[in-house]
Amino acid sequence: MGDELLIAALVCVVGCLGMVLYLQKQSRKLKTKVDALTVLVKESDRQRETVKRELHELRSGTIGVGRRVLELEKKLSQQSDKLEEASQQDPQAKLYSRAVKMVGLGAGVEELMQECELPKAEAELILRLHRK
Repeated sequence: MGDELLIAALVCVVGCLGMVLYLQKQSRKLKTKVDALTVLVKESDRQRETVKRELHELRSGTIGVGRRVLELEKKLSQQSDKLEEASQQDPQAKLYSRAVKMVGLGAGVEELMQECELPKAEAELILRLHRK
């Protein structure tokens, strides 16, 4: 009976030792997977930071472009106002503006000459330039 108990104890110890070795092997596999996942997470974090930085740069650039467009629109509006003001002050420009409008409404050379007091050559030129 003593030998049987000793054999049972030995079988139990060998079984436990086998179980420990199996668990160590599984632990190493899990550690390898955890290490690989850690590398992936670090790489993902690095890429996320890069994208975040690039997005910030794009936003800053877009804001700068937007400001520049607003400045240009303001300057264009000012130039248009100045041009309109200059054309309103120049009586000759008023005649040409009127002649162009008349051409748009279908006026002919004779009508431009009479209404806008233009020479025939100028009336013909305006008619050719602005006829649709």
